Order: sequence, then structure tokens, then C-alpha cells
Amino acid sequence: MIKYNCLNKIASCGLDKFDDKYEATENMNEADVVLVRSAAMHDMEFSDNLEAIARAGAGVNNIPVEECAKKGIVVFNTPGANANAVKELVMAGMLLASRDVVGGINWVQENKDDEGIAKSVEKNKSKFAGCEIEGKKLGVIGLGAIGVKVANMANRLGMTVYGNDPFISVNAAWNLSRDIINVADRNDIFRECDYITIHAPLLDETKYMINKETIDMMKDGVVILNFARDLLVNDDDMEAALKSGKVKKYVTDFPNAKTANMEGVIAIPHLGASTEESEDNCAVMAVNQLKDYVENGNITNSVNYPSVDAGICTSTARIAINHRNVPKMISQFTSILSDEGINIENMTNKSKKEYAYTVIDISNEATEEVVNKLNAIADVLKVRVL
Repeated sequence: MIKYNCLNKIASCGLDKFDDKYEATENMNEADVVLVRSAAMHDMEFSDNLEAIARAGAGVNNIPVEECAKKGIVVFNTPGANANAVKELVMAGMLLASRDVVGGINWVQENKDDEGIAKSVEKNKSKFAGCEIEGKKLGVIGLGAIGVKVANMANRLGMTVYGNDPFISVNAAWNLSRDIINVADRNDIFRECDYITIHAPLLDETKYMINKETIDMMKDGVVILNFARDLLVNDDDMEAALKSGKVKKYVTDFPNAKTANMEGVIAIPHLGASTEESEDNCAVMAVNQLKDYVENGNITNSVNYPSVDAGICTSTARIAINHRNVPKMISQFTSILSDEGINIENMTNKSKKEYAYTVIDISNEATEEVVNKLNAIADVLKVRVL
């Protein structure tokens, strides 16, 4: 029986994908796999039998990814499962920044007891007038699952869309409208666009990408939207730009003590992926990835191990080995199997930076002795027989 533990509430449509070979457990120490959304895992101890962690969402900041890799624990996320939900909220944010809808609603609430409010509306509505987005230039930094959807949506709404992503995937490129203008240097987006939306990961090179230097390149009255990561924007520099009028509005899905109190900020309480459909999609995707790893040894959407698709095993047995990406590992695996008289029918080996993963289909049963010998190899982190 394969045991799974849920650190957060996971949508039932996902958990229903587990069949009778799986059993829920409240004790994480006895779990083979773990599902998580926002629970902090950095201070947790992981048992040796833990094989994988699946994050029902894209970000994995709450998971000690490197420590998991060292223990042979594969960490999955679910990129794209919440892309439509975020895309729709980005559009809402763009409209809220273009038309002072929030200011208008607040004015109505402040004057709701005025019996002559209907007449007052006509006198005061000009205070909240704004502009249309059709015909404006939108720059999309990061063309992953979300960025592509945002770019295509804005294009269909009549905006001129510039996209920047030096690492765009083949799949994303296929899904991107031919009308999107490819920009090799994101500084061109800073210079040209009326609206700029960020959909990049938080890396050393992207941290505080929106700062005084980049803001100075921008048009006066630019609107900046951040539905990716809080630290992509320097809050002190943003505050100064809003005060000077250089930036018209800053829309963020990550309010903090500073931005929540800044004039010109539309702060949304991290609602990007908060839809029923998104939570369902993430749960289903997370469970399917865990099952494929546990049952077939395949890896899809891991943040610390390479993608491997070895299909369904048709041989007598399959051995899956998590190990460090160092020389002579394959020769050691094959030598042990050869010495035991075990024939290799198929083998797949992939690496991702410091870590690698090897799947070996064999024509014999894998004995406990074989597994122990494989485990004894230096730089082998985990061995599983499927």
C-alpha cells in the first residue's frame, strides 16, 4: 500500500485519482508521497521512505528543494494549471489601473447615505475617468504558461503586445500568437510600453528587475503589474516613482506592510490562483504526476530532477535510481547488474544540473542484494524497484 499525506486541503477531484493501491495517512513520517499547497516545509524532517513531494501550484518557495534533491526526493509543481485564473486577474488589474473603478466604488460607499447621490454622480464621475486599453502597448516579461495567455488575450483585445523571454519553451512558442512582437532585450519593453506585466521566476538575475534604473527608462504614466513574485519589484523605488507620477499605478498580487500603505498601489490579496477551477486543476495535475512517478518512474514538472518519460514498463522489473550527476555512474550500475546475470532491456538517463535520474528495465527480478549493492554506490541517493 502506498501512503500519501496532505499538508493542506487538496481538492477532492485530485485525491479521487488515487485508487485502492493508495491510502491516506495523517503521519507524514510514514508517507511515501506528500501533497502540499502553502504549508512551510523548511523546518520539517523527512523520513527515508519519502519519495516525492507535489506542490499543487507553481511556486515552491515553501519547500526545501535542494535538501530534498540531496535525499533523492523529487519535488513536483504544477505549472500552467492555474494559468487561466491568473490571466483573468491580470486583465482585471489592467482595467482597474486604467479606469479608476476602485476610487469610484469607494466614492459611492462614502456617499451612500446622500439622498441626492444620483445627481452627485454626474457631477463627480469625471474624477474617476480613465483611458481604454485598446490601442495601447503592453509588454509581457516572461512567456511561460501564464505570460503566453496574457499576451494572446491582450492581443485579441486590440493591444499591441511585446513579449520577452530568452528561455521560452517550444510549447509556449507554439501557443503564442504570431502577432506578438518578440523583443530580445527587455529594456526595449521598458522604453516602449504603456503597460508592463511581469511573469518571470524569482532568480538572482530577476530580483528587483523593476527598480529606479529600469523605471527611469519607462514612459511617464506607465502602469506596472506584478502577479509573479513580490521581490521582482523594488518597493522603495516604486514608491518614489508613484509619488513623482512616473508610474501611474502599480498593481500587485503580493501586498506587504509597505505596498499596502502606498498611494497609487492596487494591492490584491494573492488571489491569482484562487479559483475553484484552478485549485481543481492543480490537484489533479499534482496527483497524476505523483502516480506516474511512483508507479512508472516517470518525472514530469520536477523542479529538482530532470524530466524522464520511460513509458510503462513491459519488462519483468524496472529500477529507478536518483543520483548525483557525476562520471562513471552508469558503468557502475551496469556492472552490478551484469555481475548478477541481469539483462538490461532498456535504459534512460537524464541529468539536471547537479542531479541525475536513471531508469533501467530488466528481464529478471531485482533482488534485495542487487538493490543494496546499487544503494552502496557513492553518490547514489535513492533506489526504487517498480
